[in-house]
This record gives sequence, C-alpha cells and structure tokens, in this order.
Amino acid sequence: MLIQEGQAEEILFPNPDTGHGERPYNDTWDNFGPIYIPQAGATVELTEKNLHSYRRIIAEYEGHDLKITKDRKVYIDGNESTTYTFEKDYYWMMGDNRHNSLDSRKWGYVPSDHIVGKPVFIWMSYDKHGEGLSKIRTDRVFTLVNANGERTSYFWHFVVFVVLYQIVVIVRRKRKSA
Repeated sequence: MLIQEGQAEEILFPNPDTGHGERPYNDTWDNFGPIYIPQAGATVELTEKNLHSYRRIIAEYEGHDLKITKDRKVYIDGNESTTYTFEKDYYWMMGDNRHNSLDSRKWGYVPSDHIVGKPVFIWMSYDKHGEGLSKIRTDRVFTLVNANGERTSYFWHFVVFVVLYQIVVIVRRKRKSA
C-alpha cells in the first residue's frame, strides 16, 4: 500500500470517511495520535469529530441504545446526549509487528474485561534496521516478564546451554566412533 507523505491511511482507527472526502485525522502507521484512552468514570463531550471513536464502546461494550439523527443529534437510551461517562476501563493495543499488525489501529479500544492473559515470555525480538547479528535484541530474547512488568533475560543462559549441549554431542560422537 503506497501512501503519500502526510496522507491519512484508510485502515487507521479512528478515522472515518465523513462523506465529503475529508478525514478528521491525519494519522499514519508511523505517526498516530495523540488519542484519549477512556477510563471508567471519565466523561467526554460527544462531537461529530470523536463520536465514531466511542460508538462501539457505547453501543456494544457498554450495552446502550445509540441513535444519531439526520440533524446529527445523539441519543443514548432515548435521551439526547452531548456527553458520555464511561462505565469501564479501556486499553489501546499495539502489535509489535507495527506495519503488519491488526491491532487497535484497526479495531479500536479494548475493554479491560476482554483482556484474559498476561505477557509471560518474549522468545524473539529483532530490529529490522540492524545488520547481521546486531539485528537480534539480546536484552529481550528469551525474556521472562514478571507480575510487575519487569523483564529478566535468559538469552545468555540459553546460548551457554546450546554451546554446552553441542560440546556434549560432539564428545559423544567422537567416543562412539573411537
């Protein structure tokens, strides 16, 4: 997909077509935001520019009847509304495969009660701009993530294990052939 510099990309959330060929945001895969992440109890003003960002939250995740009239008035559960107070906390999920991830840029905010796992292990991490072996981020490969979000890398332990294992294999082969 070729996009001219400064041009908005079609797939990005929240960036609806207004019907007049205008895009409310100029976000791209590399330059996205700033965005507001909804929190339980927080109230936002509902405007023509931001309603599409919260439509799914209001109607699907929080279960309200949302209607928008032809004169662009917003009705939530039959009452005209100019603001909305969130009932849940939400997250913005970003994939680490930035240009090929289907993440919140595609499908929007994720309610906290939809998150069922925790990161535990990073098995591979590389820098596509590096060269040769410097592409591998040794500080992240074979890394455990604890409950506080702190990482402990076991990469060098793994390297030592592989080297020792190879030495054992070579020694066994030599003994077998002798």
